[in-house]
Amino acid sequence: MYEFNLPFVKKRRLELGITQQELAERLGYKRSSTYLKYESGVYTFKAEQLPVLAEQLKCEIPDFFTPKAAGNNKSY
Repeated sequence: MYEFNLPFVKKRRLELGITQQELAERLGYKRSSTYLKYESGVYTFKAEQLPVLAEQLKCEIPDFFTPKAAGNNKSY
């Protein structure tokens, strides 16, 4: 089982010098606060957003996922 690696998304964004507002606009959001809810885990990225997110963060879609830690029984 895999889980979405939110820290990777933030780390990549910062490494590339992209602001939350810039990435929000690139993903089609009007406000950075909407994007922040995705990056912080309040909202869940949807499958159709992943190709655009990967393109903007210059990575591959599998980079967004990490093996789920043992003992973490949270289901989404």
